Amino acid sequence: MIDLYTWATPNGRKVSIALEEMGLPYEAHAIDITKDEQFDPAFLKIAPNNKIPAIVDRDNGLTLMESGAILIYLAEKSGKLLPTEPIARMKTLEWLMWQMGGFGPMLGQAHQYLKFNKGKAPFAEERFAKEVRRLYGVLDTQLGREQYVAGEYSIADLSIWPWASRHEWQEISLHDFPNVKRWYVELAGREAVQKGYHVPKFTQDIPMP
Repeated sequence: MIDLYTWATPNGRKVSIALEEMGLPYEAHAIDITKDEQFDPAFLKIAPNNKIPAIVDRDNGLTLMESGAILIYLAEKSGKLLPTEPIARMKTLEWLMWQMGGFGPMLGQAHQYLKFNKGKAPFAEERFAKEVRRLYGVLDTQLGREQYVAGEYSIADLSIWPWASRHEWQEISLHDFPNVKRWYVELAGREAVQKGYHVPKFTQDIPMP
């Protein structure tokens, strides 16, 4: 059994979707970041960086933070969604790191400047809007070559898709990126993605292009 400490954010949804796809039993615990519950001392013992998601594996007592590390751990535990063949494995990890190092952080900045603080910092708005479009272009090119981001359906897709699900916050039309749109709609139709998206609670229907 996995204890999942999470909230309805892209990083949180990565892990709940992965758990659903992998069929691992888990119990979700809501950490309401709008009420600063991530700074609770009890949560700090699990996640020293005070950020969701985090897990506790009851099977071995492991506590783990950082969504990318959690995805790798769960994939290895379940034997699903991370290839064992060396080259395929590294391609999957390559795109996971792309999300962790670029797609997620840059889109997160876009949320701050394009949605929540519109008009306050024109330079930042222009910078992050331009970078977001560039990153979607990178993803669109890759998905023009492959059905899924790293070739086969994997944790790379699960790490990227929840960030793309906030395309409206980023002022992105998926119609401008047809390969991303095809991939996004396909994943949105998966039962596990739909279930995982609504953990720990329902906030809205999955945004569709």
